[in-house]
Amino acid sequence: MTEKSFRGIAASDGIVIGPAFCFHPMKLEIPQRVAMSPQEEFQRFSAACKQADHELDLIKSSVLSRTDAETAAIFEAHRMMVADPMFHDAVRSRLDTGRIIEVAVQEASEELAAMLGAAEGELFAAREADMRDVGRRLLLILLKVPNTSADQLQQASVIVAQDLTPSDTADFRPEFVLGFCTAGGGLTSHVAILANTLGLPAVVGLGKDAVDQMSDGAKLILDGLKGLVVLEPTRTTQESYEAARAAATKRQALIQVFAGKAAATADGKRVDVGANIGDQASAREAVRFGAQGVGLLRTEFLYLQNTRPPSEEQQIEAYRSVFAAMQDRPVIVRTLDIGGDKPPPYLKFPVELNPFLGWRAIRISLEDHQLFKTQLRAILRAAVGYQALIMFPMISSVEELRAANTVLAEVRSDLDAEGMEYAPKVPVGIMVETPAAAVLAEILAAECDFFSLGTNDLTQYTLAVDRTNERVAGLFQPLHPAVLKLIQKTIDAAHQRGKWVGMCGELAGMPRAIPILLGLGLDEFSMAPRSIPEAKWLIGQFTDARAREVSVQALKMSTAAEIEDFMAALLEEIRS
Repeated sequence: MTEKSFRGIAASDGIVIGPAFCFHPMKLEIPQRVAMSPQEEFQRFSAACKQADHELDLIKSSVLSRTDAETAAIFEAHRMMVADPMFHDAVRSRLDTGRIIEVAVQEASEELAAMLGAAEGELFAAREADMRDVGRRLLLILLKVPNTSADQLQQASVIVAQDLTPSDTADFRPEFVLGFCTAGGGLTSHVAILANTLGLPAVVGLGKDAVDQMSDGAKLILDGLKGLVVLEPTRTTQESYEAARAAATKRQALIQVFAGKAAATADGKRVDVGANIGDQASAREAVRFGAQGVGLLRTEFLYLQNTRPPSEEQQIEAYRSVFAAMQDRPVIVRTLDIGGDKPPPYLKFPVELNPFLGWRAIRISLEDHQLFKTQLRAILRAAVGYQALIMFPMISSVEELRAANTVLAEVRSDLDAEGMEYAPKVPVGIMVETPAAAVLAEILAAECDFFSLGTNDLTQYTLAVDRTNERVAGLFQPLHPAVLKLIQKTIDAAHQRGKWVGMCGELAGMPRAIPILLGLGLDEFSMAPRSIPEAKWLIGQFTDARAREVSVQALKMSTAAEIEDFMAALLEEIRS
């Protein structure tokens, strides 16, 4: 067969060469039978839910042992969906019309998935896939059919699929998975997240036509840096990639040493490399991989796992457990960042056509002062003896920042009046994740202590691209010139005011972005813990002057594609 190359979205870095394993999910046949009573059918459903919960708990533990707490949380979300009263009500209403349980589960899960898919935002898109995955798991249990789709994988292979659910990905034997390439998906799809945390290369968004040309056993080269898949490579192509892979393997052994080192350029300029985490378990992992601090502690887990808001004492306990795990390292605590795309059951959200542009994050906190004050009190009290910082999400105006700071001042006054011990000098910053905040950076920098660039949303809002929409996923370009210019403007404005700037978006951990960000003057990089050693190594390969040269060159380019190609070539040169 003639060599063919297919370009997709580079989702996880690395090079692998191996046979293709074309994954096809098992087709499920719904039986033709007479329904029992609704009560008897629902009893079967309840038993299936109990078994599914047990299976998901085992998968969560298995994934946690191989990845991190946040990735394993995907399967905790599946457990919540299995127990969701709305799902149960949808099933029960169908049983009351005389349907059998298999049909009721299939229809109810599809209906809820379609509702989620019709909403805007990346979390809704992920939940649509999750709901379909949960429905399929329950059907397999009800049909008493073992899921053997992944059992056919008997040798180390590149997994090729139209798409992969979280359960599909977790079912593969880890020692047989070289990497992933899928027709669908984007940078935030589950397979991209899992590949990154597992340290496996992945190319997604290849398109159906490309994947259809790949057959079981066909030789593939998967280049996760360039987003390239080569089918039936020539000897010359394969030898070139084998040399690159050998160099990468040698480099990885060297890179692990950098976990225990401070991050600095080749001429000694220090920067901080921290971790994005969500709980105590991921805090311990961050320390293991050499995090110099936490650039983003997500607090949403406290609010989404219960039917009522977490109490002040519950929050104090959770925050202190993270602070203690990080020891004397700084921890940036982001205040509540929820919205209609991830609503807790105790907050009533209006129906919104686009929740990402609606009532969310700081907008909720500034309307619900009790909720906001409880969290701020907990952070200040938990911070005694530790290096904690507070960060407000989705600030888009100076009025919002001033209002949030006013509430914080009221909380300090309340704690003083009550004689409560708390940390009185906790720095306060904001996330720059809206174009408005980037444009107003000079004004906002005068009223806070630091910035942290949230490039996931900044990219999405700047380019008007829903990155979960496969039709436009290729337009979600974090290295787009417009995004880079907003980042530059933000950093320059903050530095003029004597304030430092971090980044907690995905861009901070992307090797092809790190030299540019370094050259732009970014002070702190925060990323998934496993990305930290390579980020430290890469920073050390550049002098401060060389990094500035790279950023100047990149900013002169007109398209994201030019910048991507420029950086891919630069990384190849450095890594060779």
